Amino acid sequence: MDISIVIPLLNEEESLPELAAWIERVVAANQYSYEIIMIDDGSTDGSWNVIQQLRKSNSNIKGIKFQRNYGKSAALNEGFKAAQGDVVITMDADMQDSPDEIPELRNLIIRDGYDLVSGWKKKRYDNTLTKNMPSKLFNAAARSMSKIKLHDFNCGLKSYRKNVVKSIEVYGEMHRYVPVLAKWSGFKKIGEKVVEHRARKYGVTKFGWSRFVNGFLDLMTIFFVGKFGKRPMHFFGLWGTIFFLFGFGLFSYLSVSKFFFDKTGLTQRPLFFFAILAMIIGTQLFLAGFIGELISRNSSERNNYLIEEKAGI
Repeated sequence: MDISIVIPLLNEEESLPELAAWIERVVAANQYSYEIIMIDDGSTDGSWNVIQQLRKSNSNIKGIKFQRNYGKSAALNEGFKAAQGDVVITMDADMQDSPDEIPELRNLIIRDGYDLVSGWKKKRYDNTLTKNMPSKLFNAAARSMSKIKLHDFNCGLKSYRKNVVKSIEVYGEMHRYVPVLAKWSGFKKIGEKVVEHRARKYGVTKFGWSRFVNGFLDLMTIFFVGKFGKRPMHFFGLWGTIFFLFGFGLFSYLSVSKFFFDKTGLTQRPLFFFAILAMIIGTQLFLAGFIGELISRNSSERNNYLIEEKAGI
C-alpha cells in the first residue's frame, strides 16, 4: 500500500464528508493505493455515524472508535498500529490541513529519503495572542532541547516512513513531540515542508490553555526518558552523590569547628540542619536511582533495540 492517512478527530461530523472527498480526489489523481484511518476520540456528536456512512461508499476508509475521550496522542498511537502503508501521513480533521499537500509529503519520504517530514504552517489564521506567541515559545524550547531544526513541532500534517511509526509509542500529550520521539529511536533524517494553513470552516478548536502547561511537562519527560530511560542511576546517582557529599562536607566542617574552634552546640547552628537535609536528599536520590535501575532491568522493553537491517540471518 502506498499511503495510510491517519486522522484523529473529536466532534467533527460536519467536516468529515468534505475532507474524505478531497482526499479521495487527490489519491485518485496520483493513482495511490491507500487507506484512510479515522480515529473517533470519544465524540459526542454524530462523527462515528458519519464514518460508518463514508465506509459504505468507500472501503478504503476505516474507523476506530474510543469509548471515551483519551486525547490526540492515544488516537495517533492506535492509528499508527493499524497503518499498513509504506508512508503514513497524519492530518487534523478540521480541514485546516490541505490534502493537496499529500503527494509532496510522500515524495519527500520516497524520493528524498526522509524518515519524517513535518509541516510548517508559516502563515497561520489563528489568534496571535492565544496560539501564535505560545507556540513560538514552545517550538523554540523544543528546538533548543532536541537539537531538531523544526519551526512547528505541533503541526498535525506530517509524513512518516512506515518503520518510524511502528518504532515509537505516543502517549500523554506526546503528539506534539513525535519528531523528538523519532530522533530518540534513531531516525535522524527529519525534514520540514511549508504547508498551507486554512481557516477553520466548521466547529471550534478542542485545545485550551492547559495544552501549553502539558506540552512543557511532556517536553521535560521526553528529554529525561530519552537520555536516562535506560540508565536512571546516571541521573539520580550523580545528583544523590553531589547532595550527600555536600551535606557530609558541611557536617564534617561543623564537627571539626565544634571540637577545635567554636564550642557552640551543633544543633544551635543553622548549617547543621542544612547538612542533615542535604544528606537525606542525597540518600533518597541515590535510592531512587537504585529503584529505577531495578525497574529498568526487569522491564520487558529493556532489550527492544531497533535493528535497521539484517543480512544472512
